[in-house]
Amino acid sequence: MKARVLLDERIAQGDNGFAELRITLVPAPVRGSEHAFKYSLSLVVDGMCELRFGNEAGKGDHFFHRGAEELPFRFTSMPELLDEFWRQVDQWRNT
Repeated sequence: MKARVLLDERIAQGDNGFAELRITLVPAPVRGSEHAFKYSLSLVVDGMCELRFGNEAGKGDHFFHRGAEELPFRFTSMPELLDEFWRQVDQWRNT
C-alpha cells in the first residue's frame, strides 16, 4: 500500500489566522505510534504556531504543543483527535 492523503485543508480562522490539517494513511505506523496515520494539525495566528498536534517519527502521539508548552496527549482514534484539536482551538480563542 502506498501512503494516501486523507485530509489536506487550510481553514481560515479570522482575519489573521488559519487551521491547517493534514492526515495521511501510511503503510506502516510512524515510529512511536501504533496506528496507520501520520498527522499534523496546527493553528497559526499572526504567523505564530499557537497549537500543534503531530506524530513525528520517534516522538509518536504522546504530546501536543500549545505555544512553547508541550502537553500530554493520548491518541485513541482519528475522530477523537480532530475533536480534541477543535476543543483546544476553542479554548485558545477564549483565553
